[in-house]
Amino acid sequence: MTKAELVTAIAEKAGLNKSQSKDALEAFIDAVTSSLKAGKEVRLVGFGSFVPVKRAAGTARNPRTGETVKRAASKTARFRVGESLKGALN
Repeated sequence: MTKAELVTAIAEKAGLNKSQSKDALEAFIDAVTSSLKAGKEVRLVGFGSFVPVKRAAGTARNPRTGETVKRAASKTARFRVGESLKGALN
């Protein structure tokens, strides 16, 4: 599902127009991003959690040349699936 398809689905299910649903989705994305940047977890009970993760510096290998290169430390995010979503999928 693309972002445009998600906006359309939100509009249909919530009874909003596409502009309102796009604004709501953008607000959700901005709120999650801000929380993760601050190092805080975003927990949606039953759905799942967005968790900030720090990756340590290390070494990696260029698959094309086989050369070993140093990888800088970085931050990323992980999503942990909640029980309700997991149950709905299985």
